[in-house]
Amino acid sequence: MPESKLLTEHYHKDEYRGLQGYKANGGYQVIEKAFKMDPQKIIEEVLNSGLRGRGGAGFPTGRKWSFLPDNGEPRYLLCNADEGEPCTFKDRMMMERAPHQLIEGMVISAFAIKSHKSYIYVRGEYTESVEILREAIKEAYDAGYLGKNILGSGFDHDMDVYAGAGAYICGEETGMISSLEGKKGQPKLKPPFPAVKGYLGKPTIVNNVETLAAVVPIIKDGADAYKKFGTEKSTGTKLFSVSGDVQKPGNYEVPLGMPLRELIELAGGMKPSRTLKAVIPGGTSAPVLNKEEAEKATMDYECLAEMGSMLGSGAVTIIDDTRCMVDMLHVITHFYHHESCGQCTPCREGTGWLNKIVNSIVEGRGRLQDIDTLCKVADHMKGKTICALSDAAALPVLSFVPKFRSEFEFYIREGRSKVKGTRYAEMHA
Repeated sequence: MPESKLLTEHYHKDEYRGLQGYKANGGYQVIEKAFKMDPQKIIEEVLNSGLRGRGGAGFPTGRKWSFLPDNGEPRYLLCNADEGEPCTFKDRMMMERAPHQLIEGMVISAFAIKSHKSYIYVRGEYTESVEILREAIKEAYDAGYLGKNILGSGFDHDMDVYAGAGAYICGEETGMISSLEGKKGQPKLKPPFPAVKGYLGKPTIVNNVETLAAVVPIIKDGADAYKKFGTEKSTGTKLFSVSGDVQKPGNYEVPLGMPLRELIELAGGMKPSRTLKAVIPGGTSAPVLNKEEAEKATMDYECLAEMGSMLGSGAVTIIDDTRCMVDMLHVITHFYHHESCGQCTPCREGTGWLNKIVNSIVEGRGRLQDIDTLCKVADHMKGKTICALSDAAALPVLSFVPKFRSEFEFYIREGRSKVKGTRYAEMHA
């Protein structure tokens, strides 16, 4: 099955980054169609398309929009471009190759939800993305696609870019809102949800870059055309960031429901003389699939959920037979311990303990009982915190250890990796 480029058809063209190149390839035509529609009809079209949040949660976009209260308060639209999930890089490509596509999608979305102000919250490390977006927004203002009375429609909308400070936790929508308000980037208890009480205490919609960009083809061709791609419950196309042990790592836009083995082949297949060992299908917070599961998996929300994992951000990490699962978990636990905001005790303490235990194993100080302790600590971390970071740290442990327990036992008994055959002291001499 080949790629289906609803969003990325023109991404290979350098001129597509600028306003004139974008317009020459059909850009900003959909916005004119949208302004002739009733805003509620746009929401219904997005709802009928089956579009689900492409940032990780997979919540129906149109349904989220419909939660906004009709209370006369100002409404805000926030684009979550924080993209801090390890191995995820699709949003960066979208912002840098097609910034006007995102802007058009945001203006249409803002018109639908009657919002006159939006922000694009970009990961702090994405300095080039920020500059490209700022230039594109200036071009859009100059051309009348942002500002007062856009295209004579009577609709006003202003847009700004906000660069984060490098905290993974700000990818969580309420943490992002706190940061945008100038506060410490820590998640808030829900309810109230942002749609009711979000930025500055006002009704707020938070959507991912890919989600907002997908509004353009949905309004252009209609919900039915969009639903021709994907599956019944997972409609449309999805950008997958494929990395790891494949020959052509990169971003691939494919219909949801594509068999994982076909996505691997699309990315060039396994490296010569290597065999598939495991796959992390949706970013490091997604439970790992072993070889047998990966060969049966299809890339949609339902199949991966049935397998005990998740589609997440669409970051697909391919792992071959030369990789040590203990070493990989070591990297993952270190990341989540480093990125915990420390607000909730189970996450603050739990991520630390997971990191310490795995660290002791790879340093040759592990005990066999540590394996069960790892799982016990992880199990106590699930579902007990304000946001999902604690779960994100726990779920890799609860999948890596049971599925590759023999590697952990070998590492403890022999003081070295079962795959690499080297000791920690030798690797770090």
